[in-house]
Amino acid sequence: MKAYVLISIRTGEVRDVVRQLKKIEQVKEANMTFGPYDAVAIVESKDVNDLGRTLATVIQPIPGILETLTCLAVEI
Repeated sequence: MKAYVLISIRTGEVRDVVRQLKKIEQVKEANMTFGPYDAVAIVESKDVNDLGRTLATVIQPIPGILETLTCLAVEI
C-alpha cells in the first residue's frame, strides 16, 4: 500500500522535519514543497493498519509537524 502524506510544518523547521522523515524505513521519499503544505512524503506499508500505526506513532510525533493529510494511492 502506498500513500502520499501532505505535511504542514512549523515555520523554520521544514529542513529538520524532512531530514527526520528520510530516516524512517517506510518513507520512500520526502520532499519540501511550495503551496498549502510544506512537505510531502511517500509512505509504503503492508496494509492500512500498518500505515495508520506508522503515521500515529512515527511520523506525526516528529517535532515541528503541525498537521498531516494522508492520500491513499490507488492503481487503476
